[in-house]
Amino acid sequence: MAITKRSSHQNHLDLARQITGIALERGMARGDHLPEQSFSEACGVSRTPIRSAFRLLESQDILEWRQEQGYFLALDTPDAITAALGALESAEDSLVTRILADRAERRIGEIQSVSALARRYEVSRSTVLFSLKVLSKDGIVTQLPGRAWAFHPMIDSPRSAEESFEMRLQLEPLALRSLGFTLDSKRAGLLRNQMNEFLELEETRASGAGFRRLDIGFHELVAEGSGNRFVRSALMAHHRLRHASREGQTIPAFRMQQAMEEHLEILDALERKQFDLAADQMTVHLRRSSIRRPAAANRGISPLVRGAGA
Repeated sequence: MAITKRSSHQNHLDLARQITGIALERGMARGDHLPEQSFSEACGVSRTPIRSAFRLLESQDILEWRQEQGYFLALDTPDAITAALGALESAEDSLVTRILADRAERRIGEIQSVSALARRYEVSRSTVLFSLKVLSKDGIVTQLPGRAWAFHPMIDSPRSAEESFEMRLQLEPLALRSLGFTLDSKRAGLLRNQMNEFLELEETRASGAGFRRLDIGFHELVAEGSGNRFVRSALMAHHRLRHASREGQTIPAFRMQQAMEEHLEILDALERKQFDLAADQMTVHLRRSSIRRPAAANRGISPLVRGAGA
């Protein structure tokens, strides 16, 4: 089953539109607080993509960030919000996706300057800086001392996909066994319902995009529950990288169903506080996912079409 190509940035933009629509429907005005949990429930996603969408809205001055308080509405008219979202969408479509594609195909090097990118794409330095800021928040690039930016390793080859699974095989079971692991029962219940609904779909209606959203949502839930802050941070950064690296990947329908069933089994163990069992099940789950992607099967496929999943 082919997965429609759709960047994580476009997903964040769609979510940003949904958030602003909900805010307007609720009659929110300038200065009103946007609680993460409330919008997470309203949009049916975890708080991690909500935060990403909030940051995008902040970059266009639609939202305002206040230290230790959260995000607040900075605009309160539909016309002003629509205009700001239009500018954001233009920046996303015109540069972020092009930079990602060029990096995946090795048309640009690992270290880049704002000036070099502005010349290459024939855009302003401010447009480049905005796009790099978006990529930075997704863990794709890091600003170096001075004016240079460095791309992080991407999951863009059979070997990098293998290394991704090797890392997750070490860290995800460790996250589950870490002292102080805490399951967000509310999010877990929401994910359980969504995964059961996915399993009830006919094979022809089970979309790769829907699977991808639930799959990463589940693994982010595991990462965020870890009692080890370093494991939690490493896994959350890696899942952001997975978001950006896995466009166009093909996942067999039977594997999507099997993976959902494995997610539910792990949730069952976690809800019973059987953390060692959940860790063992996670190891089996990741090994089953990794063997579906032999390196030879990916030869000749565009790098961004190859990515780590499930």
